[in-house]
Amino acid sequence: MNFPFQNPDLPLEQRVSDLVSRLTLDEKIELMCQYQAEIPRLGVHKYKHGTEGTHGVAWLGEATVFPQNTGLACTWNPELMRKIGSVIADEARVYYQRDRAIHGLTIWAPTVDMERDPRWGLTEEAYGEDPHLTGELSTGLVKGMQGDHPFYYKTVATLKHFYGNNNEVDRGSASVSIDPRNKREYYLKAFEAPFRVGKAGSMMTAYNGINGIPCNLNQEVNTIVKQEWGMDGFVVGDAGDVLGTVMDHQYMSSYAEAVAGSVKAGIDSITDDQDISFRALRDALEQGLLEEQDLDHALRNTFRVRFRLGEFDLEQRNPYSHVPESKLCAPEHAELSLRAARESIVLLKNDGLLPLKRDQLKSVAVIGPLANEAYTDWYSGTPPYRITPLQGVQEKMQNRSVHFHTGLDQIRLRSAVSGKYVSLSSTENGGPLISTAEASEATVFERNDWGWGSVTLRLVDNSKFVTETETGLHAAADEARGWFVKEAFGFEALPDGNFIMTNWEGKPILVNEDGQLVVGRTGEAGTPFTIETVQNGIDEASAAAASAETVLIFVGNSPFINGKETIDRPDITLPPAQQALIQAVYEANPHTVVVIVGGYPFAVNWEQEHVPSILYTSHAGQELGHAVADVLYGDYNPGGRLNMTWYKSTEQLPDLMDYDIIKGKRTYQYFDGDVLYPFGHGLSYSCFHYSGLSLSQPEISADGSVIVTVDVRNEGPLAGDEVVQLYVKANSSRVVRPLKTLKGFQRIHLAPGASETVSFELKAEELAFWDVTRDRYCVEKGTYTLMAGPSSSQLQETAVLQVDGETIPPRILHEPVRAVNYDDYQDVFLDECREGGESIRITGDSGWIAFHDVDLGDASRMFEARVSGHIQGGEVVIRTGSPDGPAAGSCNILPTGGRQAWTTVQAELTGLTERADVFLIMKGEVQISWLRIV
Repeated sequence: MNFPFQNPDLPLEQRVSDLVSRLTLDEKIELMCQYQAEIPRLGVHKYKHGTEGTHGVAWLGEATVFPQNTGLACTWNPELMRKIGSVIADEARVYYQRDRAIHGLTIWAPTVDMERDPRWGLTEEAYGEDPHLTGELSTGLVKGMQGDHPFYYKTVATLKHFYGNNNEVDRGSASVSIDPRNKREYYLKAFEAPFRVGKAGSMMTAYNGINGIPCNLNQEVNTIVKQEWGMDGFVVGDAGDVLGTVMDHQYMSSYAEAVAGSVKAGIDSITDDQDISFRALRDALEQGLLEEQDLDHALRNTFRVRFRLGEFDLEQRNPYSHVPESKLCAPEHAELSLRAARESIVLLKNDGLLPLKRDQLKSVAVIGPLANEAYTDWYSGTPPYRITPLQGVQEKMQNRSVHFHTGLDQIRLRSAVSGKYVSLSSTENGGPLISTAEASEATVFERNDWGWGSVTLRLVDNSKFVTETETGLHAAADEARGWFVKEAFGFEALPDGNFIMTNWEGKPILVNEDGQLVVGRTGEAGTPFTIETVQNGIDEASAAAASAETVLIFVGNSPFINGKETIDRPDITLPPAQQALIQAVYEANPHTVVVIVGGYPFAVNWEQEHVPSILYTSHAGQELGHAVADVLYGDYNPGGRLNMTWYKSTEQLPDLMDYDIIKGKRTYQYFDGDVLYPFGHGLSYSCFHYSGLSLSQPEISADGSVIVTVDVRNEGPLAGDEVVQLYVKANSSRVVRPLKTLKGFQRIHLAPGASETVSFELKAEELAFWDVTRDRYCVEKGTYTLMAGPSSSQLQETAVLQVDGETIPPRILHEPVRAVNYDDYQDVFLDECREGGESIRITGDSGWIAFHDVDLGDASRMFEARVSGHIQGGEVVIRTGSPDGPAAGSCNILPTGGRQAWTTVQAELTGLTERADVFLIMKGEVQISWLRIV
């Protein structure tokens, strides 16, 4: 039987509506989760929403692996991102063709979260601290993933995580405070371009809450993403977060309420335990919390995407219906991975040591714990091969001398109780660690101290890692990785010089009565161990360095230790053991290059001061070693630029949970201190000169645009890439504006002596800020300084643009004004108001919010507000001029019996002038939703 939905010549909405109308209620319920059920009578097959593909198809088998997203961001190349997105889509299509029931075409990428704090455990997964850069790169990836056909998708991009997701600790239960300006100018801005320009077909909400409301219940999914930005695909919840509304946020009292609230807030597909979710959906329908039409609405969104993926049409109509198997791990994909890895490398410092002169260099020492590694991360695919930096250098050096040492100690462990050594029976799969009386039989381990209480032990003779299993400790792991990294151990020093060993959970390691190493119970006394050094890694590395002409030392992080999903970084420095290794090697041979291989910015202050040359690369996938070696030896001229500010220490950072980048002076936009490396920084083996910044016109209207041009010339001896960056500074008297904001960039290639005129179109609307007095964007009348250069700190070329925009009028408080639309604040954070909207409450004993330039007019002087007094109540004092200014009145707030128990209060005001800054000083448990002065 042919149904209308099977007719490809009918309009899409008619087909989608026809299909959904034919579903029974039970079928609709079974289509509401990630794994959508088969409906044989309608020819609807099983389908899975969500395939990991953040930098290559993951978890399905071998696939091309690209650099981590933070590395891809350092390319500053949206067109490269488009090509990578197309490769990801091709390889996802191959897997989909193999098994359509379990390999879906909705790809959970890109990660668009703003990285205002480098300590975030998932910094590796996103594109940096700037919304314009992130938006452009994400848009490029989306376009490549979804293809350029006007109807059919190659795959569908799922932007994540919406929004305010930049901490791992308590991410499933915490709520972050984000006011309207931060929200509109920063956190939402990065998502806007991939939807408006890239037409992304899907989105995932975040685990955290925003202003007291879990993100899967955030009505902005409907009002902003679907309505304002025009997203017509579907929204998926992150794994477990809908049910987590009950378990983690404790926001809802039942799963029925949780699924009902999520669906009504715009969640179209639930990524939770399906049996529980199905039951919760039925309960919600029975209790009247949901109506069948709510399911219809969600399913139209998911099936609209499935139709555009070509599932219901003949293959010959869909240009993406058959991707050859040969496209999986194709040679051209590997070449693109190499290109991406090369373009992502950032030359942080160079005092002339690089590039290495291969023809003159007779020996080199390759040193460090990351020298012979090419790590993948949790969301990496399985690469068909891996080239480590050591391999890359060896290929360049050919038959010349390459000295290698990890710089790690080799040790033996001995029980301080029995005096017996830890030994391993060498078997193919590893065996239990046991005690033996003979030192000659003791196992020798390579100890890698990653800092902050995390150590891995690797057998010297077979390179296996010691890992925890159900029966105790075994040497059976090829890598230290996993959701729970059971290859990471702690060593707690005792006063007598021995150590207590603990597992990844902090439980003690014991030697049992059979001489086996097992995990004890929490609080149980562990067996003390003596560590005997068989080989001192620093001494060996220093000797290797001294015997070579040049030293290449590779340091950085493991993607699974001290900074990963669920764990934020404890610091931004390199591990102390790596710092000591660098300093010792440099002392042995000052001709040292430090190569940082990591997923984060690092505070390498000593290295910047002393070491001649420093490179940075992310964990760059299968071609890491070739790319790094190409840059080191000058076969590729580095052109990468930092996507984040590299600070000198965590002392320059506010509290991790402070999401206000304006008042907290976060990112290059607002930070006014000295940094180690600025946003956009990156050196080259060439020298590029900027000149002639000019504007097509000196003044534009609020709806106009200007063409900005600048001349760039390569004055160096080598061809190379330059990333031309355009920034704007707004000179505003009304609000605090950024010190500078990126508004355009282009990566260009210039031969020696060549020049190019680079053009940018700057629209006046891009100069807008969010005007809290009127709840909309505003292009302010005034002077704007345009700056161009190679980084945010080197902007030699400037020009002034006059914009005939608006003059912000005085604030009017006669009608109710949302408390969150303050101009300034101290010691408050945003919470919800279940009557509608948001509210303000204080973080300590007192705090305040301010409303600037208020026109009080001739109205009667009465303060009125909607407040909650919670359990103890409090007080609101109205002052003018400053937080300590004269009091115009006060209002005693009685307890209301709960934070969401609201009442309206009034107070008479005296002594107000016609124009004043108004401050509301809050004390106690006061919470304010709205206010007015009448």
